[in-house]
Amino acid sequence: MPKRINIIGAGPGGLAAGMMLAGKGYDVHVFEKHGTVGGRNSELRLGDYTFDKGPTFLSMIHIVEELFQASGRNVHDYMKLVNLDPMYELIFEEKTIRMTRDRQEMKQQIETLYPGNGEGYERFMEETARKMKALTPILQDKMDRFMHYVRPKVIKAVPELELGKTLYEVLSRYFTAEELKLAFTFQSKYLGMSPWECPGAFSILSYMEHAYGVYHPIGGVNMLSKAMAKVLQEHGGKIHLHSGVKQIWTEGRSVKGVILETGEKVEGDELIINGDFSHIMTKLVEPGLLRKYSVKKLQKKKYSCSTFMIYLGVNKTYELPHHSIVFSKDYQKNVEEITKSKILSMDPSIYIQNASVTDHTLAPKGKSALYILAPVPNNFSRIDWKKDKEKFRKIVLDAIEEKTDFKGIRDHIEVEHIVTPDDWEHDANVYKGAVFNLGHQLSQMMVFRPHNKFEELDHCWLVGGGTHPGSGLPTILESARITANGILEEEGMGRIPVMPLPKVEGIL
Repeated sequence: MPKRINIIGAGPGGLAAGMMLAGKGYDVHVFEKHGTVGGRNSELRLGDYTFDKGPTFLSMIHIVEELFQASGRNVHDYMKLVNLDPMYELIFEEKTIRMTRDRQEMKQQIETLYPGNGEGYERFMEETARKMKALTPILQDKMDRFMHYVRPKVIKAVPELELGKTLYEVLSRYFTAEELKLAFTFQSKYLGMSPWECPGAFSILSYMEHAYGVYHPIGGVNMLSKAMAKVLQEHGGKIHLHSGVKQIWTEGRSVKGVILETGEKVEGDELIINGDFSHIMTKLVEPGLLRKYSVKKLQKKKYSCSTFMIYLGVNKTYELPHHSIVFSKDYQKNVEEITKSKILSMDPSIYIQNASVTDHTLAPKGKSALYILAPVPNNFSRIDWKKDKEKFRKIVLDAIEEKTDFKGIRDHIEVEHIVTPDDWEHDANVYKGAVFNLGHQLSQMMVFRPHNKFEELDHCWLVGGGTHPGSGLPTILESARITANGILEEEGMGRIPVMPLPKVEGIL
C-alpha cells in the first residue's frame, strides 16, 4: 500500500507538492475549505467577468516546467503562456517608464529619461546575475539546521546575501536617479516589505523579471492551479472541495491525520500544510501543544503588509499596458505609513492589471476586467475597514483618474468586488490579513523560518509563503519541491531533480 499523504489547502504549494507526490505513486488527498482550487491563486468570477484573486503574472517559468516534468507532464499542454513585453509600465509624477526585457531598448530608455544611468543598468544585470546564480541553491534546498550554513554552496552564497545592506542601498550602487532606484526595488512589495528595510539579497527579484520575463497564462494565473489539480487527479490523487479542516489530529506531538469540520477523522501517514502558517498554528493545532510557534510568540513575529483589492468589470476597453504601477508622490512616506505607522495613506501607490488587453477570454467583447491593488497595513493596525472601506475606495479611484489614462472608470462599472484586510483575515484565513505571510527579514529567513519539515510536530510538513524559502509564486513552488523531496528522501526514493538556472542571452 502506498503511503497516504493528506494536504491541508489547495493553494499552489499544496497542489504542486501533491502533483509531484501523486506522480511518484503516493495516495494524495487534498482538503480544501472552499469550492474551488487555488486558494489565493484561484479565479474570481463576477457575472461575465473573470479575475485572478491574487497573483497576476508568472515569472521563472522554468520552475513550473520542471515541476510538471517531474510529474511526467508538459505544462504547455495545460496552459497557453503569453510573454509580456513591455512587462509593465511605471508611472511617476512626471515620467513614465515602460520596463522591457530588451536590454538595449531598456538601456536606451534609461539614458533618455535619466542621462548617465544606462551603464548602471548594465552593471546591475551582470552583477545580479552572479548573485542569482550563487543564491539559487539556497532557495532550492532545505535550510533547517545551522549546519546547513557550512555547506559549500551556502558558504559561496554568503557574500551575495548583502548582509547589513538594504535593497534600497544595493540599488543605490547602480543608479543615481531616485525614480530608477524605486523602479528596481518596488518588487519588495511582493514580500510585503519596504525597500528601505528589505534585505539587499532581494535585488534578485527585479533581476528575475528582466532576465526571465513576465508571463500571462490565457484565462489568468489561476490556470496554473487548475493545471496542477488536473495532473494530480490524473495520477490518482483526490481533491476534496468544501472539506474544511477543523483541527490537526495529533497524539502527543505526532500527527495522525486531520479532523474535518464535519467531525470526520481522516488518518494519514504524512501531513502537508498549505494553509496560512500562523492561522493554522493558532486555529487548527491543539492549544498549548506548540512551544516555538505558540500563539503568544506568533503575535510577536514580523508580518508583511496587506492589500486593498478592487475588482472591476467595466463596459469599456482601454488600450493601455497589461500591468501599470502608479507611484505615490512621496513613495517612502507611503511605504512607512504601510509598514511602520500603519495608517491609511492619502496618496497610495497603486497596481492596475488591464489583462483584457492581452486576454480576450476574461471579459465580453468591448469590455474589460480591471484588477486594482493598493498595499495597506495588515490588521495589527487599528484601521476600521467597515468605516474606511468606501473612503479608501474613493482615494484609490481618484488617484487612478488623476494620474493615469484609465479615465472615466466610475461611469463604466458593471460589476465590482472589494476585498479589505479584514476580508483576507476572516474569509481567506490569512493571519492578520498579512497576505505575504511572515516578513522576510534575515531574522525570519532560512533556518530562522518555519522549516519545510515542521520542527514542532512529527509527520508534518509545510509548503507556501510561511516556510522556507518564502513568499511569491516561484518560491512557493520551490517550497513544494523541497518538501516533496524531503518525503521522498525519508522513503529512500529518488529526489525530484533541481536543474541549473537557464542561461540568459548576453549575460555571463
